[in-house]
Amino acid sequence: MRIVMLGGSFNPVHVGHLVMAEEVRSQFSYDLALLVPSFRPPHKNLVDDPGPEHRLAMLALAVEGDPTFAVDDCEMRRGGLSYTVDTLREVVARYRPEGKPGLILGDDLAAGFASWRDPEGILAVADLILARRAGAERAELPYPHLRADNALVQVSSSGVRERIASGRAFRRLLDPRVYDYIVRNSLYGA
Repeated sequence: MRIVMLGGSFNPVHVGHLVMAEEVRSQFSYDLALLVPSFRPPHKNLVDDPGPEHRLAMLALAVEGDPTFAVDDCEMRRGGLSYTVDTLREVVARYRPEGKPGLILGDDLAAGFASWRDPEGILAVADLILARRAGAERAELPYPHLRADNALVQVSSSGVRERIASGRAFRRLLDPRVYDYIVRNSLYGA
């Protein structure tokens, strides 16, 4: 099985995450898009975080019933800061994918990739795939990588949180099950 991985805080997971992962999976002929929520990302502070359990539950709901998606909670189980290189090594050891897994990196994160823990180690374990992100310029990356030609979906987690907190409509930016979960649990001020 060929696997492509997308990590992130998913605070909350929205259609932009899902479209990007699905398009990269399809474009590069991966069998499975593996979504890995971070417990605590090393490069950003989580704003209005409802907690890792809620973020994991929403992610599981968003991909439920789709055999081309899976969620792995390895970073949640480890707790603390998690680094992509460690997560990739764990994914390879546990899933034993055919060939190197892909790692999706959004344009918005490309400029900081050199500061990640062990970028060379990441490249030894995975194929880097640079995906387009709405609001981010097409980034240059001085490392071997592939470029995805994915659709730009104008939605962000921070934008979703802002809409919820201000009482604006947000239903269509999320999987319906994630929307219901947010409302039912009064997350982000819903």
